[in-house]
Amino acid sequence: MYDRNSIRTGGFTLIEVMVVVVILGILAAVLVPKVMDRPDEARIVKARQDIRALEAALNLYKLDNYEYPTTDQGLEALASKPDIPPEPPRWKAGGYVDRLPEDPWQQPYQYLSPGTHGSVDIYSTGPDRQPSDDDIGNWMLR
Repeated sequence: MYDRNSIRTGGFTLIEVMVVVVILGILAAVLVPKVMDRPDEARIVKARQDIRALEAALNLYKLDNYEYPTTDQGLEALASKPDIPPEPPRWKAGGYVDRLPEDPWQQPYQYLSPGTHGSVDIYSTGPDRQPSDDDIGNWMLR
């Protein structure tokens, strides 16, 4: 009744499976390197956001106290009242930030006042953790 040649079973041939595997391999070879670069980009974006937030907090500090914290007082002046002179006359109770973030490479953000690029410099030394061309600073965000 049924002809063996007219009935097809419901599976894939070996060649069809091999073509799909090859196509997936080509896609993986193209996409994986692009996806693997994303963590570095995400860290840079996070550093830029942290620097902008610290700069905003420093501007509030300056509005209250007429000047930025000194380099010696550092960014810590945003979280706790400095005991290093000059004492800020109207330091806000509770501080200007809850806590100081670390950069995405688990290093503290660096601070200079006066800065070499503006009134203050806030920066991360980047992935190499050394001052170099890959530093990410507030002067780059203007």
